Formats: sequence, structure tokens, C-alpha cells
Amino acid sequence: MTLTIVLICFFILLTLSMPIALLLAATTAIYLIFIAHVPVTSLIQQLFNGLDNFVLLGVPFFILAGNIMAEGAISDRLVGVMKLFVGRFTGGLALASVLACMVFAAISGSSPATVIAIGSIMMPALIKEGYGNRFSIGLLTSSGSLGILIPPSIPMILYALVMNVSVAEIFMAGFLPGIFIGCSLMGYSYYMARKHGWRSQVHYSFKEGLKIIKDGLWALFLPVLVLGGIYGGIFTPTEAAAVSVVYALFVELFIYKELKIGKLFNICRDSAILSGCLLFILSCAMSFIWLLTVEQIPIKLAEAIVSNIQNKWLFLLAINGVLLIIGALMDIVTAIIVISPILVETLSRYDIDFIHYGIIMIVNIECGFLTPPFGLNLFVAMAIMKRSLVEIGKSILPFILLFLGCLVIITYVPQLSTLLPKLLLR
Repeated sequence: MTLTIVLICFFILLTLSMPIALLLAATTAIYLIFIAHVPVTSLIQQLFNGLDNFVLLGVPFFILAGNIMAEGAISDRLVGVMKLFVGRFTGGLALASVLACMVFAAISGSSPATVIAIGSIMMPALIKEGYGNRFSIGLLTSSGSLGILIPPSIPMILYALVMNVSVAEIFMAGFLPGIFIGCSLMGYSYYMARKHGWRSQVHYSFKEGLKIIKDGLWALFLPVLVLGGIYGGIFTPTEAAAVSVVYALFVELFIYKELKIGKLFNICRDSAILSGCLLFILSCAMSFIWLLTVEQIPIKLAEAIVSNIQNKWLFLLAINGVLLIIGALMDIVTAIIVISPILVETLSRYDIDFIHYGIIMIVNIECGFLTPPFGLNLFVAMAIMKRSLVEIGKSILPFILLFLGCLVIITYVPQLSTLLPKLLLR
């Protein structure tokens, strides 16, 4: 009876289009007041407890670092180095775009920041070199979603918090799947370039190449510093986020000197607003997760699923379908911090590694970034590429199919996600 009342309240408020954070807090408050008969002030305590975690300090720092680099010259230097290495090959600019997104993803931890930073630079270059409009839009929009799979990753930090797994392990698990999807995008780009005869006329002298590498070393060293520091035991992932901010500021202000001091206020303001929104949603969701735990909803759900689905691979197929729908209809934070804890007991019953499931969820949400009506990357691409949502939606269709194919392989070959953590961290 209690569970029924909670679910009715949740879906009524959802139907009324209440903001997700307030919806979660309101549902918890209704339970506390009318069912548990405890003072509503206990909700404030639950909201505070939801944010009382050192790991969460990394979220605003990674957001700030990503915004600094998107506004500064680091992304431009990364693109220059990638063009030097692969620009002369068939489809070279497309290959350079994917590589640049992969490297920038290893710095920012944010998918929209990756689309903005690399897309704003590479879109005009691809069009100028004769690459198709649809192909260019789809490639840059979809490649940017690697920002949440290749570590460091803000969604991975949130997943580690709600599922009580190691941030370092989930970071490490994202490497091989991220490289696999990146190589798949590059393979498709090469195929399309061969088919349409796209060959970039990018040639550099030896002296020009040395200068590009010299200028790009500061940008290339950032992922080495952040990820090397984490896995070398020099600092925690949270401390690595702070280090990335300091390093990005130092490089932008004193090495490249292209980021104006006047822009820092807007960068900090935008980062603070986004961080505040994320953390408020997380706080409300953690209180809702507490409610689910008290009502033993994960256990009841696990019993219902296991009694109807005997095979864990069939369960993974079903959960992928559910996650794809959720990724299209809900924001990424909500998808991670509401759905994941509900499935804890079910995953345990099927003996599914939480790290493997985390990567499956992240790849599903990558697809969600690319699907309407709430695909965030679509709206970011609209802003920087000056195209309609319909045109961008058509452009990413083949890339969504490519992502779905990669998702199937990542789902049914768990070693892609678990190999590195098992070898290096367990």
C-alpha cells in the first residue's frame, strides 16, 4: 500500500511537469509527512546527507576546467596536433576531429563541452574541405558524446557515488569502451571518405610540424597529469579535478595567453550555475533513494524481474531497451541517480559486475544525448552549427546506429569494461 501511494505521487507530479529535483523532494516529503509521520525537517537532513561526500567536490571543478578549456586555446592546440598526425590521410580532417574529441574528453569530463570546444573549430574546417554537411554535423555531434565515457567523467563520479563503487575503477573501465567507440567512428569516417573521395590537402613542413607539437605539448600534458596522477596514487580523483582547473588556468593565462581575464567571470558564473543545478538535483535524488531503500523497492523489483527473466543476458537486453528510452526522456543526472540504485539488488542476483553495468549505462546515456526530444548534444550543436533540430537529427541517424552496434558489443563482451580495472586496480 505504501509503495503504491509513493508511486502514484511520483507519476502524478511527473505528469504535471514538475521539475525533476522538486518532484523527487516532494515525493519524499509526502512519504515522510503522511506515511512515516515524521517532521518534514528530516527531509532537510536527508538533503544535506546527500551532498555530504568528498567525491562530489570533483564535479564543479571538472565543469570549471571544461569551460575554461572550451573558451581558451587548449582545444585549438589539440586539434592542430591531431591534424598534423592524421590530416594527410583519406578523411584526415574527420579522423582528426574524432581524435581531438577523444583527447578533449580525457580532459573535460563533459559531453557538451567537448561538442562546443571541438565542434566550433572543426565544423568550418570540414565544410571548407568539402566534407558533406550532414556527415560533418553528425560526426562532431556524436563524437562529442565521448566526453562522458573516456575518463575523467562527471556522470561516472555520480554513478560511483550512488552505487558505492570506486571512482578510479569506473574511470579505468571507460578507457577501452571509449577507444573502441572512437575507433568505430574513425573507421566509419574513413569508409565515407573513401566512398566520396574526401581527401584533405593538409601538408606541413618539418619546421611547421615541430612548432605545432611544441605548442600542443602543454595541452597534451593535461590528461597525462590528471589521469597519471590518479592512477599513480599521487592524488585522488577529486584532487585531480582541482589540479585540472589550476593547470588549465596557468596554461591559458600564462602560456597561450589567449584567454582574456574578463572572460573568467562569465566562465565561473556559468560553471557555478551548472554545478548548483547538478548538485541540487543530486541532493533531492539521494533523499528519494533513501526512501526507496526504506521501502525495500530494489529487493521487490529484483524478485519480480528474476522470477520472470531467468537469463542474465536477456535481462541485459531488456535493460538496454529501458535505458535507451530513459536516456531519451530524462536528463543524464536523473537517469543515473534514480535508476541505478533501484537495480542494485537485481544486478547482484544476476551476478553482473557493477562496473560493467556502469559502462553500459553511460553508453546508453551517450545515445540519449543524441536522441530527441531531450538530447542535450542536439541543442548544443544547434547553437554552434546554426542548423535546425530536424537537420541535426537526420545527420546523426547513421551515428546512432553505429553507437547501438557498439553498445551491443560492450554489453555482451564485459571484458572490454572490466579488464583494465581487474588487471591494474583489484
